[in-house]
Amino acid sequence: MDNDFTYNFIEPDKEIADFVENLGTFQNLSDEAKEVVIIPDGRIDLFFSQSASEPFHITLLGLETYPEQRYIAPHTTAFIISFKPLAVEYILNISIADLLNIGKELSPDFWNFKADDLKDFSCCCKKAIQKIKELLPSKVDERKRRLFGLIYASKGEMSVQELSEKTGWSSRQINRYFTKQLGLSLKAYSTILRFRKSLEHIAQGRLFPELNYTDQNHFIKEVKKFSGVAPKELSKNKNDRFVLLSVLKGK
Repeated sequence: MDNDFTYNFIEPDKEIADFVENLGTFQNLSDEAKEVVIIPDGRIDLFFSQSASEPFHITLLGLETYPEQRYIAPHTTAFIISFKPLAVEYILNISIADLLNIGKELSPDFWNFKADDLKDFSCCCKKAIQKIKELLPSKVDERKRRLFGLIYASKGEMSVQELSEKTGWSSRQINRYFTKQLGLSLKAYSTILRFRKSLEHIAQGRLFPELNYTDQNHFIKEVKKFSGVAPKELSKNKNDRFVLLSVLKGK
């Protein structure tokens, strides 16, 4: 890991695990912008950040469907809450269909976070967890809870038809829900989750398909679609450009 670029990610406690995948922080301590490649991972990220050139601001990022090169400004500190899709409806109470591959700025006093909070990762985590627990719904549609549980447990490999049968929710209704809330179909989302699971294998140097890809060419094509590079180059992760892969390697 680059000494000037540091990061830390933790998993949430069980009470909010249906809605939050992890909480994290990163810092670019150098005088130079840090090049990173954002790759689809099936999560919705809420960023609280500040840099030497930018004031404290809060950004909600929708789902990504393709890789995008970005630059983290010098002397940037950020705190991130990575949400699972169920949180869109029940915690954030919005639709992110119009945020596919983009983000939007939120009010600088959203959830009452302040610039000084970024100085203490533990404090940020406690504050975020407390707020999310306050927003936990008294009731969740069990079809939706079961749907997302099955999607994650199957690593995106369960068919729409099978998911429909196991949740008692028609495939048409499921896809309508996905399109309305997230901006993409269930199949498209499941494909992203399968790619992300493959990243765990690639991070360990296993550069062949271990999930239900048709063959090696199909695997390579999908990795290139979502990361922009072939599995071998992705595994090298030169200069820690692919932060998600760096995190997985560090596990």
